[in-house]
Order: sequence, then structure tokens, then C-alpha cells
Amino acid sequence: MASDFILMNQHSAPAGIIVAAMYRFFDFPGYQSFRAPLLDFCVAHKLKGTLLLAPEGINGTVAGRRENIDALKDHLQQDDRFEAMEYKESRAVEMPFQRMKVKLKKEIVTMGLEGVQPGRRSGQRLDPEAWNRVISDPGTLVIDTRNRYEYDIGTFVNAVSPDTVNFREFPEFVKTRLDPARHRKVAMFCTGGIRCEKASAWMLEQGFEEVYQLNGGILRYLEEVKPEQSLWRGECFVFDGRVAVDEKLEQGNYEQCFACRRPLSTEDLQSPYYERGVSCPACHEDITAKQRRRFSERQKQVEIAERRGSRHIGVPQQSIS
Repeated sequence: MASDFILMNQHSAPAGIIVAAMYRFFDFPGYQSFRAPLLDFCVAHKLKGTLLLAPEGINGTVAGRRENIDALKDHLQQDDRFEAMEYKESRAVEMPFQRMKVKLKKEIVTMGLEGVQPGRRSGQRLDPEAWNRVISDPGTLVIDTRNRYEYDIGTFVNAVSPDTVNFREFPEFVKTRLDPARHRKVAMFCTGGIRCEKASAWMLEQGFEEVYQLNGGILRYLEEVKPEQSLWRGECFVFDGRVAVDEKLEQGNYEQCFACRRPLSTEDLQSPYYERGVSCPACHEDITAKQRRRFSERQKQVEIAERRGSRHIGVPQQSIS
């Protein structure tokens, strides 16, 4: 029997929908044969969401009633390969997903490289106290492995951005701007831990000797660290209807562009290039006439649903942390 899951930001179990996010890097030969039984189990237990299976492990988010989420946890723990699963729960008042999907992928977080094995070796994990010490050292290069728009609304002091649009661009940032001989001490972080775990594994393969990662990511850090001790500045982008959370893990001050999914500040919302549900200052020049007509029609339907007191299909359901 595998040991219990590592719990991240777990809350008491109220009535309603539990949203469970999970990942685990491990060698997963024969992962394809695991898909059908896992999908059948989730459907039988009325779970919805998406789980990704790949040679490097599992990643995904599912939602359902408390007893059905617990059943999935128990089911996975019967297999030792899922030992020490990284796991995080939040709550939603309504089901946030339309269906249950289990997908086969080359990677559970897409970096676009073959042979990276974070399940075997990755950066040294640091708890918040140790993390604060390491990133306060002038000799440490602190890297935010997230995308540019995530970095722009909040990050750690002294952190640099790889200035990426997606995670596939991270290796090029390392190859062109970093040097193992010069950057001897590197500390990395991301939202929940999965991106920096894979990035740190790859950097070790590239010859970087002293590589650290923030255990549990930004969200665990914000949960555990008192504001007066925090080295985090700004808000943290999250991949649900809240868009961003503040240092108290409460919903932040950003909205999200429907077209490009970037977070929008109050200033962005006042821009002449912002059109609700259609475009924002970052993407207005990239939207085609066909897309603009389609997005405008969708926005009309959203507003009709709002006036009726309902939610249009496709509008993200906010999670409650």
C-alpha cells in the first residue's frame, strides 16, 4: 500500500463540489493501458475533469462529491507508483467541468524535450523558511519558471523572468542566457511545483550543480508564510475563475481576457482596446475579424445568461479556496 498523499492547502470537507488537483512524476511504462480503467472508475464515481497520463507520470484536476474524490484517492493509493502524490483541494459551489477525460500525452507538463526524468532526480526542495534564506543570498539566481503574464502580476523579490509565452520556451532561455560556470546557485519556483520540478531536473542534466525548487510552489508558500515574513510581492495567477489570489489566498483584483486568457488589471479594463469578452490591450491587434464576430456573439449570450441569473456554458466556475 502506498503512503498517503502529500496534502497542499487542504480544507475541511463541506457539502458541495471538491476540486482536486494532483500530479506525480514517476517512470510509467505501460501508461496507455491505465487509461481505460481509470476513466471507467472516474465516470462510475461521477467525477469530471481531465487527467493526463504520460511516460513521466500523471497530472490533472477532477471534481466531484467528497465521497467520490476520496474513492479516487483510495483507488490510486493501491498502486505504489502513486506514492507521495502532490495533491491540493479547493471547493466550488457548482461542477466546474463538463465531462470526464483521461488523455494520453508525451509529457504531463509540456517542455518539448525527450528524456527529462524528474521522477528520478530534480532540484533540492526547500520549505518556505529555507527558501527565504536562499533567495536572499546575492549569489543565488532566482528564476520564475512561469510565463510572462504570470510574472507581471506578482513574483518573489530578486526573481527574474525567462520572458516566455509558454513552458516550451524555457530551455531556450537557459541555453541562451544562463551558464553553469557562472550561475552556480539557482533557485526556481512556479504556481504549484510541477513546472519548476521538471525544469530543475533538466537543468541538472545541463550541468547546473546547485539547483533548488520551492516545495509546493507559490500557493503552499502563501498558505504557510505570515505576510510580515513573506518575500512574495503582488498576486499569484491561478488557472480558474478567480484569475489571481492575494497573499491571503483570497480572490485578487484581476479579471481575465476571454480571447488570450491574460490577467487584466483595472488599468487594462479602462483601455480603449479592451472589449469585454472579445479582446484586451495585449491581443486586440491579433484578433481576426472572424474571431471578433464569434467572440462578440458569445459575449451577447453570456450577458443574456447573466440577466437570467444563470451561467453560460464555457464561463469558468470560480473555485473557493
